[in-house]
Amino acid sequence: MEWEAVVGLEVHVQLRTKSKIFGGASTAYGAEPNTQACDVSVALPGVLPVMNREAARLAVKFGLGIGALINRRSIFARKNYFYPDLPKGYQISQYEAPIVGRGTLQIETQTGTRNIGITRAHLEEDAGKSLHEDFHGMTGIDLNRAGTALLEIVSEPDLRSSAEAVAYLKTLHALVRYLDISDGNMQEGSFRCDANVSVRPKGQDALGTRAEIKNINSFRFVEKAVDFEIERQIDRIENGGKVVQETRLYDPDRDETRSMRSKEEAHDYRYFPDPDLPALVLDESFIEKVRSELPELPRARKARFESEYGLSRSDAAQLTRDRQTADYFERVCSKTSANPKVAANWVLGELASALNHHNLEIADTRVDSTGLAKLLDRVADHTISGKTAKDVFLLLWNSDQSVDRIIEDRGLKQITDNAEIEAVVAGVLCDHQAQVRQYREGNQRVFGFFVGQVMKRTRGKANPKQVNELLHEKLK
Repeated sequence: MEWEAVVGLEVHVQLRTKSKIFGGASTAYGAEPNTQACDVSVALPGVLPVMNREAARLAVKFGLGIGALINRRSIFARKNYFYPDLPKGYQISQYEAPIVGRGTLQIETQTGTRNIGITRAHLEEDAGKSLHEDFHGMTGIDLNRAGTALLEIVSEPDLRSSAEAVAYLKTLHALVRYLDISDGNMQEGSFRCDANVSVRPKGQDALGTRAEIKNINSFRFVEKAVDFEIERQIDRIENGGKVVQETRLYDPDRDETRSMRSKEEAHDYRYFPDPDLPALVLDESFIEKVRSELPELPRARKARFESEYGLSRSDAAQLTRDRQTADYFERVCSKTSANPKVAANWVLGELASALNHHNLEIADTRVDSTGLAKLLDRVADHTISGKTAKDVFLLLWNSDQSVDRIIEDRGLKQITDNAEIEAVVAGVLCDHQAQVRQYREGNQRVFGFFVGQVMKRTRGKANPKQVNELLHEKLK
């Protein structure tokens, strides 16, 4: 029997607010445990939550970014469950009336463009964190995260493979960073994913029984977890068993999912409107102000990079995957006379390689857009060759000197005097008559030998184009 996977994703995005969603404590990452837990975070008796306006603004910004319905009136609800890191015994979330309604996210897959439905995006507070490693036989509780503003983005069950799930996540990750509503840092827990996975016979409309895989924090682990779960469910059904609706955890060390608990339904949480919080009401002026702050979104920017700069689909997609990279590329283009395609090659090539090697984000690059633009100008005006430019780039990365100072101090200027290069070419041909005869007898591979000899004698400074032209002329 042929099987079809059905995947839906719930993504928790930590919103870029300085304080928590209902209290005044800081949300800065890395503080000592329980140093950022205010009265509201620890649920002291009698304290009341107060809605953070910035969290609402960022949620609306996301909704507008995916063309979703923005609900002018949304309700906060209490989601009741017991866990040691949830001081109140309930989580403030949204259930029946979320701030963001239905929308669409367009993704690129191997088979083309697909529109993935987004059911809703709702505001909620994060829980604290249970600490097990440092407490023998006990569990420590850190409430620094408790009350941090989250936007939970729930997709429709429109994804059909782990590859599509990763494409969706990467597109969503790029979007929240473009919109500047979250830093999207997966290592710090700012972008976390739960995957709902089921299988069904191909052609069947009814959904199969789903399992939810909780808190996956990397694109690679999402792909592996979904693939494992699809195979696990197919094997179970084909061997006469049944898939149980449950919550599972992914173990990256064993590359498997394992059962955590039975899957709760909405009624298990006993949702009801929070009596301490009034309805969140948005007026049109608030929404229109947020709309006016929207940046150029990734898909539109990608199309512009293709038309305005003449870039390939692949290059445009890579450059616009991250807003800071796209901004850097455009700054380089605005400061150099070099072809934008050359600039794209350098940003995606030498610069990306250096950033990866040093584990840096582009915001922390040691070669700013002005420096790279100047380097490309020096290649374009033939001051240095493309090969020498790579050496200059490394020197630029590791020093505070300017491009021109590096070229001048190290004597890297390219030889472009035709007479000077012609004299070297003549000398090489004179000293290697046997190879000249081989070339003229039809051994075209010898040509590279002559180029190498000329470059060796000029210490790599001769203009390669002129060298090739003069050799062709002399070897006729």
